[in-house]
Amino acid sequence: PRQPAKTLWYDRPRYVYLEFCVEDSTDVKVVIEDHRLVFSCKNADGVEFYNEINLYARVNSKDSREKRSDRSITCFMRKWKEKVAWPRITKENIKPAWLSVDFDNWRDWEGDEEVERAMLEQYAEV
Repeated sequence: PRQPAKTLWYDRPRYVYLEFCVEDSTDVKVVIEDHRLVFSCKNADGVEFYNEINLYARVNSKDSREKRSDRSITCFMRKWKEKVAWPRITKENIKPAWLSVDFDNWRDWEGDEEVERAMLEQYAEV
């Protein structure tokens, strides 16, 4: 039986970030389409995780990536319309139980381009 992974998300001027909280993940598959993201993996115990998100707005699937760590898999998706805030990550105005805002990374955008650039450079190095 598959279950959704606990997921955190936050919004930035140019990118939307999603973090799937699965430790020691294997068989990670991330499919990013213009209006949809599909994530699946297994954890060390062989539990299968599956999340499908119809996105609030269009993303540039060509300029979107994911990065795996021991604790989670982070996806960052380039917004089609930059500098337009997303009030939510899902197209539907419902909040799934497994989805939360990542308040540690959520902040006002003013002066945030530098922060975002630094974050992306950090991802690019991996």
